[in-house]
Amino acid sequence: MKNIIVAFDFSKNAIHAFHYALKFANIFSSDIHLVWVDNTALQDNIMGTIDGEVRIEKKNFLKEFSEKNGHLLKSGTIHVVLRKGKVYQEIAKVAAQIEAELVVAGTHGVSGYEQFWIGSNAYRITTSAPCPVITVRPDYDIEREIKRILVPLDSSLETKQKLPFAAELAQKFGATIDLLKVYNTPLKIIKKRIDGFGEEAVDCLKKKEVIFEMHTIETENVAAGILKYAKANLADIIAIMTEQGTTTANKFLGPYAQQLINNAPMPVISLRSKQYG
Repeated sequence: MKNIIVAFDFSKNAIHAFHYALKFANIFSSDIHLVWVDNTALQDNIMGTIDGEVRIEKKNFLKEFSEKNGHLLKSGTIHVVLRKGKVYQEIAKVAAQIEAELVVAGTHGVSGYEQFWIGSNAYRITTSAPCPVITVRPDYDIEREIKRILVPLDSSLETKQKLPFAAELAQKFGATIDLLKVYNTPLKIIKKRIDGFGEEAVDCLKKKEVIFEMHTIETENVAAGILKYAKANLADIIAIMTEQGTTTANKFLGPYAQQLINNAPMPVISLRSKQYG
């Protein structure tokens, strides 16, 4: 993992996300790219151009911020990237250009006042970025170690695709993966399918020599069931799939992915279909 992007909007939330990203950058010896997107309309810009005074001031702030915090990286460098356009689109473009392997974005959640663009764009970033995205709330204790990675398993074919990335994190952090089979239907054929995915997940993690546990819940509301379990079992991060185009998971995963991103008190790793095989 050579390049990590932090979506930056000058809010305390974005600074909090930066410090959380350091946890990953220092484990993987990565560079951090602070990306600010000027999403103001041309006529709203003070000087009518992208080089207006506000942009210059923010560029200087980012430069000072990177210089002040550069020592926090054990290896690697902090880079500053300024773009113009729609936030989630530009974040995705930068991620593709530098071949980023992770994006970290702060989110205010549904209860927060979305004064800054990160909160309102966090979900769009997760569905647009070409790499996994971690969303983290401003009230989350970033000093907390990553020891338990919750990986829910559902009936969609895409559910297994988050395993390689989750396993990589578990290996690096010395964490345990909590495999959670989520039954939200009484249909035996669906439960059997989830059980099959669970067996494949176990085989995968055994081959990678990752410590894991397997648990099962039955719930009518997938997101609520996962969150209840995550809180009760002190999960440090949740790995989920989010929709991409017309996958078999689109209808099932879309709503509950967004609910988890908005409501989870702990960070959420979102992967789009086929980012990892």
